[in-house]
Amino acid sequence: MSTTGFSQKGLVRLRESLERLVDSAFVPGVTAVLARDGQVHVEAVGSLAFEGPGSKTPMAADTICRLTSMTKPIVAACAMTLVDDGVLRLDDPVDDLLPELADMTVLTDPSGPLDDTAPAKRPITLRDLLTYTLGTGMVPAEPGTVPIADALDAVGEPPPDEWLRRLGALPLVYQPGERWLYNTAGDVTGILIARATGISFGDALRERICDPLGMKDTAFSVDGDSLGRFATAYDRADADTGERVVKDGPDGRWSRPPTFEEGSGGLVSTADDYLAFASAMLGGGSHQGVRVLSQPSVALMTSDQLTPEQRAVSGFFPGYFDAMGWGFGMSVRTRRTDHGLSAGSYGWTGLYGTAWYNDPAENLTTIFLMQRSHAGNPALPMWSDLWPAVYQTIDE
Repeated sequence: MSTTGFSQKGLVRLRESLERLVDSAFVPGVTAVLARDGQVHVEAVGSLAFEGPGSKTPMAADTICRLTSMTKPIVAACAMTLVDDGVLRLDDPVDDLLPELADMTVLTDPSGPLDDTAPAKRPITLRDLLTYTLGTGMVPAEPGTVPIADALDAVGEPPPDEWLRRLGALPLVYQPGERWLYNTAGDVTGILIARATGISFGDALRERICDPLGMKDTAFSVDGDSLGRFATAYDRADADTGERVVKDGPDGRWSRPPTFEEGSGGLVSTADDYLAFASAMLGGGSHQGVRVLSQPSVALMTSDQLTPEQRAVSGFFPGYFDAMGWGFGMSVRTRRTDHGLSAGSYGWTGLYGTAWYNDPAENLTTIFLMQRSHAGNPALPMWSDLWPAVYQTIDE
């Protein structure tokens, strides 16, 4: 592809960084996409798997990967199409569509007993869902140490209506709007979208985001004809033996439609598809003449929506919000800290080493797709190599 606007020397360095990930057997393959000023550059290195048929299939822009948490921005965008259409309002209570979350109680002490509660001071709104301040979410804790963490884990993954019933039977960890808590809001938003549209969550995503943007491989499962393009996902190597651990193969969880289409992290996609979504966001809501979002909706999604008090998140690693805020379903860089993302950049990452960020200051979109879990290690060394390499490609 044309590389006008990119430094050839920088592109070589980026490819070398990707090759090191593959040559060291950190991952079997990785795809990187850079788009700037109308030009797109794709680097695909390695294969879909370490073993089996996938080991002979090269990574490419149409390789299907598990997005995990990179699902969240797409879900937020779908919700905002309903705001644009007047079906939902940001600050209206969601009680009518989600009665399971009406009249909630709130823990007096977030680490205390489940029966020590007070009434919620106000209802949960769509804005709370999109900013992840609805009052509940991931509570990182050792099993048996924090009652609400154990209770939330026990909710499990039943069908969505039962999942929401179980969630609503528990107290909130914080008052609505009080604190940012990760993950759960994405699943609740998906259920809200399904009920607001009267169709399945997956169908709503397809009609409102994926089909208009031509995202043909973005879905909650991979059909049989496409399994040959589906990369294998790996866990971290076994600590004792150093052996590779397959977390999910092409014939695993995503090879069949799920009972719960999870808005927190259930989608699969490709670099080509995600570039269409990213381009629409950078284009103020439209891509190749097709508008899926209003410009005000994009502006809200991509600007920091959190107060300092809401950022006082409990249980995540120190410094989590030092240079980051949160818009709707995605992070927003609040200041530049190194040779990487500019202030005002927005996007998000995923469990298996996927990442997307738009940098409006540089008119730059960057997407990385690989399939290796970073669970338990939020600051993988590869990011210290990859992001500087990306910014070295910019040719003024």
